[in-house]
Amino acid sequence: MRKFESKRIRFFRSIPRYRGRTGVCLALAVGLLAAGYQGVAANPGYAIAMHGKPVLPPDFSQMPYANPDAPKGGQLVQSVPGSFDSLNPFIVKGVALQQIRGFVVESLMARGNDEPFTLYGLLADKIETDDARTYATFHLNPLARFYDKQPVRAEDVLFSWQLLRDKGRPNHRQYYSKVATAEAIDEWTVRFDFGGTVDRELPLILGLMPILPKHAIDAATFEQTSMTPPLGSGPYRVTSVKPGASVTLTRNPDYWGRDLPVNRGLWNFDEIRFDFYREANSQFEAFKRGLYDFRVETEPLRWHEGYNFPAAGNGQLVREAVKTGLPAPSEYLVFNARRPIFSDIRVREALTLLFDFEWINRNYFFGLYSRAGGFFAGSELSAYARAADEGERSLLEPFPSAVQPDILDGSYRLPMTDGSGRDREALRAALALLSQAGYEFDGTVLRHRSTKVPLAFEILVTTRDQERIALTYARDLKRAGIDVSVRSVDGVQFDQRRLGFDFDMIQNRWDQSLSPGNEQSFYWGSEAADTPGTRNYMGVKNPAIDAMIAAMLKARQRPDFVDAVRALDRVLMSGFYAIPVYNVREQWIARWNRIERPAATALTGYLPETWWRRPPKPGK
Repeated sequence: MRKFESKRIRFFRSIPRYRGRTGVCLALAVGLLAAGYQGVAANPGYAIAMHGKPVLPPDFSQMPYANPDAPKGGQLVQSVPGSFDSLNPFIVKGVALQQIRGFVVESLMARGNDEPFTLYGLLADKIETDDARTYATFHLNPLARFYDKQPVRAEDVLFSWQLLRDKGRPNHRQYYSKVATAEAIDEWTVRFDFGGTVDRELPLILGLMPILPKHAIDAATFEQTSMTPPLGSGPYRVTSVKPGASVTLTRNPDYWGRDLPVNRGLWNFDEIRFDFYREANSQFEAFKRGLYDFRVETEPLRWHEGYNFPAAGNGQLVREAVKTGLPAPSEYLVFNARRPIFSDIRVREALTLLFDFEWINRNYFFGLYSRAGGFFAGSELSAYARAADEGERSLLEPFPSAVQPDILDGSYRLPMTDGSGRDREALRAALALLSQAGYEFDGTVLRHRSTKVPLAFEILVTTRDQERIALTYARDLKRAGIDVSVRSVDGVQFDQRRLGFDFDMIQNRWDQSLSPGNEQSFYWGSEAADTPGTRNYMGVKNPAIDAMIAAMLKARQRPDFVDAVRALDRVLMSGFYAIPVYNVREQWIARWNRIERPAATALTGYLPETWWRRPPKPGK
């Protein structure tokens, strides 16, 4: 009873009208207890799952994909394509090292990478919410410390929420603005109330919020790029920065959370260095020379025949194809529908017909890739080649024209060519659609009948693979009278133009999880279409998409959630906003054998934070 009274009294004292009135506060607290009130009195939990219950029990000792006996020490060198000009990954400006988050700056809770979406305690060792998830209260671990030994307090959590809501990246602004009110119940407890917002994912989104030290950050200059090493609470500190070249992180021997179950067997290297490479070939040549420790291969040609150097044959190099439980990562050629040329769905569908995947896969990728429609390929969330069930149809009923009939009944298939590079059937079908959209041949050029403007656009690329695909596609489009130019730019310029929606067409990939949520609004919500820095690169504004995302966030049970995601997938497919280029269901990993990893692989795939450096043999 005392614990309840103390907590309730603190709650009511936080309300201005009751300050200084201890007797009233006590009476109200006891009254709530008698009434069985559960809004604030819900039992704090050690973890929270988006759907169902956490897999690991309260007394779990480690993550199942970590080796608690992994030796500590040594160095891990990683490569990063492109360059960087900032150490602040939480703002739009600049290109920052993304690993600052997690390695240096921690969040309230940590992901369980063997589950679709479950969080376990980190800076906050407990979370409480009600059944409707109208609020979330986080109880901070009193042991949590920043590098300067200052404790992580409730005021730091509130400061981080306000700062990222007002000045952070667009996704942070979008997510955190859903909070109606926030308050510090005491020095170690923060409560967020969501008002009328119906979003069951919001407690988890807040659980992943990075926590920044209020005493060490100037809010007035936060939005400016900076090379000043951030003061975090994580397992590593930034100890060396060579602008544009490398960033070195050193393990903090006084890391407060090293013995937490979520961290046991993680963060094993004494030093992690990130080396940046502006050009892909030089990056690979550096790997062959052993200048960095592992690479995730993304080029089938290289994976197929590029690893024929001596170390790959004598066992010094380990190559692994790692299977994950996630939707297959998929690449797309994305139409910027903000451009008038791509505003007509018939044009987008016609250009989809003219993409010759069969020729590209055979000639460039050794047949290693597959292709599926939609955005959740190879998972239960995918609607491709699957008839809509009653739940999906009910969700889509208010939007009768949002989904094509063949996509609704599951009979739609991506167009297949004969692989010759000159498929006449595909060309004939595409020209028929383009004629309906108002285009006709003027000699060898396809022009709009009324404006006489030729059908022409630019594909922006930044890698060799992207360029090869774009050039092949441009060749095929030329047969249809369409003039396509391919412009290759460096990674920094590509990112700048992509974030500013300054392109006609780009190649892009949206990585998906088994528990998609708020980020879907960031990918293709109507509001995101006009917000630079979001990932709604196609510029889609569709009320049916917004409604399906809302239904997804409201779902309490997994079947209802799956229905909402599949319905979203159908609307996206029906809009022909992007051309599926390929997908691969494996992660291709090459590592020097001086680096070892656990026998178990997480549901999400490879996790370098669980790896370690092989100890030297005795006597060496």
